[in-house]
Amino acid sequence: MSNQKKTRSETIHSITGHHLFLPIVFLVIVLLANVIKTPNFFNISVNEGVLYGYVVDVINRASELVILAIGMTLVTAASGGQDISVGAVMAVSAAVCCQILSGGDVSTTIFRNPLILAIAAALFASMLCGAFNGILVARLNIQPMVATLILFTAGRGIAQLVTRGQITYIRVEEYKIAGGYIPGCPIPTPIFFAIGTVALVAIALKFTTLGLYIESVGINSSAARIVGLNATRIKFITYVICGLLAGLAGFVASSRIYSADANNIGLNLEMDAILAVALGGNLLSGGKFSLMGSVIGAYTIQALTTTLYAMKISSDQLPVYKAIVVILIVVFQSPVFQQKFHAFQAKLRQNAAAGRKEGAAS
Repeated sequence: MSNQKKTRSETIHSITGHHLFLPIVFLVIVLLANVIKTPNFFNISVNEGVLYGYVVDVINRASELVILAIGMTLVTAASGGQDISVGAVMAVSAAVCCQILSGGDVSTTIFRNPLILAIAAALFASMLCGAFNGILVARLNIQPMVATLILFTAGRGIAQLVTRGQITYIRVEEYKIAGGYIPGCPIPTPIFFAIGTVALVAIALKFTTLGLYIESVGINSSAARIVGLNATRIKFITYVICGLLAGLAGFVASSRIYSADANNIGLNLEMDAILAVALGGNLLSGGKFSLMGSVIGAYTIQALTTTLYAMKISSDQLPVYKAIVVILIVVFQSPVFQQKFHAFQAKLRQNAAAGRKEGAAS
């Protein structure tokens, strides 16, 4: 009997001690809060061959955030800092893409240049932005948040220069597919972009040594250099990847609204991406990381946003309520809280064991 209890206790401890346990718990709590407010939250219907429902909307709307969170995870793990320019880089990518497609016009109903050329140019521009951040952080050893503050401030201005201060509209059905639906497919296209990004990065990290190198540099950059790792190059690569993924997210966001709106595309998403990394159980000081944890964190953030909107919270007040909930979640995940919580659990078990001994003795 005691062996069964011990096995059960070990099983529970292994489950609760898993790095994805708390992120999943928080996501479930947020989803259940939606159910309380909206009983038909999990209902999914098909209308005109397209999936509809709150859950579909959450997964769909979180796609850009998932892509950003992947890049933010790598940057955080390698440099122990965050890239706060990803929202602005999204705007730059969208501006370059739409400007090439429109041929410089404010609005167009046909592609003035090939779509593949516009996408390639947009991604290249976003990689340049990532390389700029990488040089400042990796080469010049500038604190990541300070270094990326430059593009955070100037990025949208660059996007405005590209579009000449106008919102550039691409009123072509082919362009709307990336942010909408593939003809005949009921699943929103952005979901495929998110899944593809997660899969490609996960495969790259699994079958190459990049993931191990990133963790090693993030844990101890000096020790990594001693064993022969080029910490500067690894940090630089993560920033380039982060810029590339921000550019991809910018393309998807632009396709949703078939335009390049430099003032609004990616606005405040950099903060949500950082929160997604934190909610995923990743240390913001760098080192070990979990891509899946960040993905779960991204969906938690989007589900929380949906919940607040359902509660009739205005967009101006949304960040306040979101911050309160996120603070609670981050506190629950903090090492200090976890240590005290485990100590409290141990004390309860000791008291229970002492009570059973006293009962047996009497």
